Amino acid sequence: MKERRFPTKVLTELSVIVALSIILKDVLPPIYHLPQGGSITIAGLVPLIWFTLRRGFRFGVFAGVIYGLVHMSLGGYVINPVQGLLDYPVAFAALGLAGFFKRYPLVGVGVGIAGRFICSFLSGMFFFTSPTIEGAIASALYNGTYLVGEFIISAIVIYILIKRKLIDIYL
Repeated sequence: MKERRFPTKVLTELSVIVALSIILKDVLPPIYHLPQGGSITIAGLVPLIWFTLRRGFRFGVFAGVIYGLVHMSLGGYVINPVQGLLDYPVAFAALGLAGFFKRYPLVGVGVGIAGRFICSFLSGMFFFTSPTIEGAIASALYNGTYLVGEFIISAIVIYILIKRKLIDIYL
């Protein structure tokens, strides 16, 4: 029997994860919102990271792209097609990097959010500041401000999920 590229069970789980991320990140009010975009949410990245740790890099990247497109369609700020890709589908797809660290989930959280930071940093430097040292510092400080908060919250929640043995539940 031929194996499907995306089994029905995985696609169903992916749909629920994207919907949960939309609720946590886009519907509920953030803990802190920066004036030019970006916010610290109530564990808004956790469903995507959890899914990636459960299902691996390939499915995690796909979930991130889908979430990024939905997030962008719900009021994303796009001034250039490359910036739109970097800030939304590519940035959230970078969370899929956590899938390489299933044995070390907290490292995966850090690597996934670092991947998202790199995308947001590049977008900020080239499209919202300038490609200079000052622009790089400004972009790093701005994007680091909210992504460090997101990392701390995500790491705490993923740690709790690990201790409760919920990462691989129902696989």
